[in-house]
Amino acid sequence: MSDRMSDRMSDTSYTTYANGGDLLVAVLKELGVDTVFGIVSVHNLPLVEAVDRELRFVPVRHEASAVNAADAYGRARGTIGCALTSTGTGAGNAAGSLIEALASGTSVLHVTGQVEAEFLGSGRGFIHETKDQLGMLDAVSAYAATVRSTEEAGATLRAAARAALASPGGPASVEWPIDLQYAAQTDATRETTDAGKPSVDANQLATAAALLASAERPLIWAGGGATRAGAELTALVEATGAGLLTSNSGRGSVPEDHPQVIGNFATTPAGRALLADADVLLTIGTHFRSNETADYGLKLPGAERHIQIDVDAAALGRVYPAAHTLHADAADALTALLPHARAAEPSWTARVKDVREEVRATLHDNIGPQAAICDALRAALPRDAVVARDVTIPSSSWGNRLLEMYDPRSNVFPRGGGIGQGLGMGIGAALAAPERPSVVIAGDGGLAVHLGELLTVAQERPRLTVLVFNDGGYGVLRNMQDRYSERRSGVDLATPDFELLARACGLPYLRISDAEHARPVIEQAVGSDGPTLVEVDLAALGPMKNPFTPPVKIPGA
Repeated sequence: MSDRMSDRMSDTSYTTYANGGDLLVAVLKELGVDTVFGIVSVHNLPLVEAVDRELRFVPVRHEASAVNAADAYGRARGTIGCALTSTGTGAGNAAGSLIEALASGTSVLHVTGQVEAEFLGSGRGFIHETKDQLGMLDAVSAYAATVRSTEEAGATLRAAARAALASPGGPASVEWPIDLQYAAQTDATRETTDAGKPSVDANQLATAAALLASAERPLIWAGGGATRAGAELTALVEATGAGLLTSNSGRGSVPEDHPQVIGNFATTPAGRALLADADVLLTIGTHFRSNETADYGLKLPGAERHIQIDVDAAALGRVYPAAHTLHADAADALTALLPHARAAEPSWTARVKDVREEVRATLHDNIGPQAAICDALRAALPRDAVVARDVTIPSSSWGNRLLEMYDPRSNVFPRGGGIGQGLGMGIGAALAAPERPSVVIAGDGGLAVHLGELLTVAQERPRLTVLVFNDGGYGVLRNMQDRYSERRSGVDLATPDFELLARACGLPYLRISDAEHARPVIEQAVGSDGPTLVEVDLAALGPMKNPFTPPVKIPGA
């Protein structure tokens, strides 16, 4: 870079940069980030200009989408993403998506502006100024810090990135006063070390290993903490003959076409029966979220038969009691347990395989004509394609279960349950690996939350198929109200003419109104070298056999 130079001062190497934008680009290159998402502002202009000059800057239409896109970019690459937002309301707009990254433990570096350093906290009323922005960011981030000087900016950015990439991880937010962004930077180059990870306790391992070795009917449950231990988990599954249940976050840790992978079906009758008959349950990196445990109504084997592994000590025994806990990295703990594995009863492993087929066949039948869309997606997509799913009936009923995942990086969805985040996630995932097709599954209600991001899709031209399932509103809540209430409230919404909308945005448009359309339409969309908006007309396609309602308790119902 022409405006940067290095010299030696004392025993530390220093590099100077013309401004904070050039420093940010250098840090992002260290992290392997080549694409950044955000909105330009008077309070981040030096950062945006440098990123746009040296990397790829994607100008999304809302700050929440910037964080969602950066989040999914990191998930799809198995690394970190970066979002740039403005001060005050801009940072506030990003808060909901930061909560999603915090809930999922995904790595996002969120860099936002701030008023001039000498006026921090003064409440003068600068444009974009807000009360205690750092406190707000701290509440929705795993790490939050302020750049205090031009000498500390590089260290602050790298500390934030380390925190985001640590286990269990999450978003890291850095606020950067605008005068310090414009100023020349002096960056100290030092060796950085990771925070490390907890080691496997020998005594805890011994008791857990003894229990595992005694198992004749073992089950394993993998959550998001298992996604970087796929090889170790596969080895243990095969050594034990156990069935593998997963949370939504753990999908793809072992490819879902493996005959022992039951998947995200724990709450089905067959899944519950397996849990009731299992003599040992090993759970790995799962927080047992409410929507995967029938709102905590799912029964698991008792504490004495439960081995729990988690890198987050607070998660051990928090939801379901476990007498055998291993506070450790999943890969390390599974490697330590593997020598103690013994094969299950052959009849148990055979039953696991039968249950796998049964739960899939039952769900395939229950979703009626939408099964053709699920089948067509899996046939058209390569194994490593990313499927970003918003919170909508197709995702919750079959996208999160029946649509097979073969790699956890392909499995992108809002783990915190917030609606409207799927399109931004799809944009980030598609640009993380532009050579392969990506898909968004969204409802008309969720798509409307950030409808403006269709313009981002039109501008950036990712290889992205946006499947919008149009049922004229919030179908999940409509089904709940139809089941439990005497009237509907707030669930029936006006929707656009999606063909005209696509034309206005300059996007190709296709429509599915019959199960026979699914394969040719999806093959055409996925096979194109750019974006396509596909409307699934649910009124014309026809209903599922049973209306989908979420597993939440309704008092008195």
